[in-house]
Amino acid sequence: EVQLVESGGGLVQAGGSLRLSCAASGFTFDDYAIGWFRQAPGKEREGVSCISISDSTTYYADSVKGRFTTSSDNAKNTVYLQMNSLKPEDTAVYHCALPCSPSLEDDEDYWGQGTQVTVSS
Repeated sequence: EVQLVESGGGLVQAGGSLRLSCAASGFTFDDYAIGWFRQAPGKEREGVSCISISDSTTYYADSVKGRFTTSSDNAKNTVYLQMNSLKPEDTAVYHCALPCSPSLEDDEDYWGQGTQVTVSS
C-alpha cells in the first residue's frame, strides 16, 4: 500500500523558512517522481515542484523558483521541500503526491494528507 506522510508545516513570519518532509512507503522509491502541491482556501490546487528520484531532476512552478528547493534522501525514502523567503501568499495546505510530471499537472494517483503552512505578514 502506497503511503505518503507529510510533516514540517507550521506558522512562520514572512521572509522566514520551513522544511517540509514527505516520508514514502509501499513502492519502489527510485522508480517514481514525487511532487509537492498546495491548496490555499478558496483557490485551486497548484503544483509546486516535482523531483525525479532516479536522477534528481527537478521542476518548479514559476511562483516558487529561486525560493523553494526539493530534494530526496533515497536511504530514508523521503522527499523534502525547503522553503525560503516565504511570503503570505505561500500560505496553504501542502501535499506530496506521485507520480508527478514536469508540467506539475494535478493528476497524481497517490496523495498524502497534507501539512499546513501559514506565513504571517
